[in-house]
Amino acid sequence: MSGKYDLVIVGGGISGASLLYTTAKFTDIDSIALLEKEEEVAAINSHHTNNSQTLHFGDIETNYTLEKAEEVKEGAELLAGYLENHDPEREMHAKRSKMVLAVGEEEVPQLEERYHEEGFGDLFPKLRPIGRDEIADIEPKVLEGREPDVDMLALQTPDGYVVDYGQTTKSFVEQAEQEANVDVYTGTEVTDITPTLDGYTIETDDGRFDCDATVVAAGSHSLQMAKELGYGEDKVLLPVAGSFFLADDLLNGKVYTLQMKKLPFAAVHGDADVHDDSITRFGPTAKLVPALERGNISTVSDFIDVFGLNAASFLSYANILSDKVLLPYVLRNLLYDLPEVGPRQFLPHVQKVVPSVELDDIERAKGYGGVRPQIVDTKAKSLDMGEAKIVGDDVIFNITPSPGASTCLKNAKRDTHTLLEFLDGEYEFDEEAFREATIGHFPYADDAEAPSATGSDTVDEVPATDD
Repeated sequence: MSGKYDLVIVGGGISGASLLYTTAKFTDIDSIALLEKEEEVAAINSHHTNNSQTLHFGDIETNYTLEKAEEVKEGAELLAGYLENHDPEREMHAKRSKMVLAVGEEEVPQLEERYHEEGFGDLFPKLRPIGRDEIADIEPKVLEGREPDVDMLALQTPDGYVVDYGQTTKSFVEQAEQEANVDVYTGTEVTDITPTLDGYTIETDDGRFDCDATVVAAGSHSLQMAKELGYGEDKVLLPVAGSFFLADDLLNGKVYTLQMKKLPFAAVHGDADVHDDSITRFGPTAKLVPALERGNISTVSDFIDVFGLNAASFLSYANILSDKVLLPYVLRNLLYDLPEVGPRQFLPHVQKVVPSVELDDIERAKGYGGVRPQIVDTKAKSLDMGEAKIVGDDVIFNITPSPGASTCLKNAKRDTHTLLEFLDGEYEFDEEAFREATIGHFPYADDAEAPSATGSDTVDEVPATDD
């Protein structure tokens, strides 16, 4: 097959699909194609077993600064509004209580300060501090078996969105395919991207595509493709494989623990599965792996390709992994995969959430967990917390670890503005309609909290360099 398009999106996960939806439904771009190497979209990290199923608002993620929470909040509200609009039967998501739990005389003051002094209570009007009695009403197992004299505090909100990002991805694609100018090609793996005078030629194992502009939203593979075109030379990846332990029905909603601020990974938490509330998942664990996809041995060579086997990469890894917080964390997580030893080592984390859990109550989840590519800056020899975006000549590369799924529509909005610049202003983006179909349906606490229909946010300026 072959084709000529104004825009080609490479990657059919939540990131690529949200951009397809945004450009197809709310711009007048003449022709758009999505290319996905797997036989169906959302087959890798967006599949519901391969992520934490959490819609991150920044309210209970205690490794977020207030500034980051402000950024993430709007992105989460865009997606939550989409789900409220398009998923009334709750096939893609569930609404449950969500809280972050502080236990002991050291943690409780930290959480109080976060809520009152640091401004999180003002930023999230539905978030409220609750004590032992209310915690017990909402999550009885959190108090069962706990010492009665231990200090406890939780910040709780009813806006706990549990999301099947795979089904959400498919919904975005289905919405986009309603438009006559959209083609979706699955089972189509990109083998080469070549700049041309008019844009790019994209070679695949099933034909050639020509386009004026392209966005690569292929997870860990995005940086690999960027480097092949000469971008992102000062970045490598630290791939982290997440996994979970499973137990029977223990929790009604999500219960997070406090996060160590230096760690880019999610705090250990417990929650009910999005499709089966009789299953409680505890995790994630985080194990470094030399591959870009979990369980896919062929991506080991892809990791080596991205890593580069050069001095800057090795020195960056050495600097990061020598950190006195990160190194013990990495070593502990290696133990969790070991038979017998792993569950025993992880049990105290589970018991911090549900004290009555015993070793026989948990088991390592099989077939759960994906790979999240943490970004390493080889100039600074440090981890870049969060997402990375590389913008070049008529091309965007998105590498989106957590909270990339939560902010997928905000990223899509930003990329849409950049794409219209690439396409010389020939097309328009109806951002008011986009917001009406998404954040316009988010259930705010009151009208004063809701943004205007045209949006109170400003468009992020993205330079044509590494972000």
